[in-house]
Amino acid sequence: MPRISLEDTELNVLDQGHGPTVLLVHGFPVDHRMWRKQTATLSQTHRVIAPDLRGFGESPATTGVISMTQFADDLADLLEQMEVAEPIVFCGLSMGGYIAWQFAHHYPEKLRGLILCDTKATADSEAAVATRHDVAEKVIADGPEFLSKSMPSKIFSNHSRAEHPELVEFVQQMIRDASPNGIAAASWGMSLRPDMTELLPTISVATLVVVGEDDELTSPSEMQTIAESIPNGKAVVVPQAGHMAPLEQPAIVNDAIINFLQSL
Repeated sequence: MPRISLEDTELNVLDQGHGPTVLLVHGFPVDHRMWRKQTATLSQTHRVIAPDLRGFGESPATTGVISMTQFADDLADLLEQMEVAEPIVFCGLSMGGYIAWQFAHHYPEKLRGLILCDTKATADSEAAVATRHDVAEKVIADGPEFLSKSMPSKIFSNHSRAEHPELVEFVQQMIRDASPNGIAAASWGMSLRPDMTELLPTISVATLVVVGEDDELTSPSEMQTIAESIPNGKAVVVPQAGHMAPLEQPAIVNDAIINFLQSL
């Protein structure tokens, strides 16, 4: 996989297939490998670009705070460096969805469509902000092992944890591979993100909203409200899936994405 140089960093990027571009943006605190069940399928008909964001996977970390806007700016710069001139379909999960709102706000001309998986448009509550800060401080002090142990119960459905322990271990390893500084910078950045609900009615591109029916972090009702707030939005609820729906139920999610892409 190549590394693409940006203004002040470089990103490790999977670039596979040919055709209209789909940009896959991972969640926190994993990396591009979470899309492994999507890249093989989507690259048969599309060019799939799946980067490791700053501080995740093989991309170097930046210390301090990385805002969702900075991540969006990185991706816009990445597309320019990769000479992607046509509008893209932006697909983001969880934190990748937070970044998608900023990308849609700052770079609407670069968008052909949006896919939002298991994410929110609202800002963090005071309690959530405090948790983000605690995570950032603890990961710098102790490393990411505690996150690899605590997160599976929050992000996977009971079905996935019982029937697919290999998925849990796969995600745990991605968390262990992430840079402590990268995790902290993103955690602080997420805590500062603004409420983006007022953006939703202004989004003009077709938008697919995907959510696991057992997602405890971003509920199906919350995500269906997002879809209803976007003029050309549609929601798909994925059975037997939690917060990692694309990884837990790839066949169902892939079918939804392919149908959406064919409609554009």
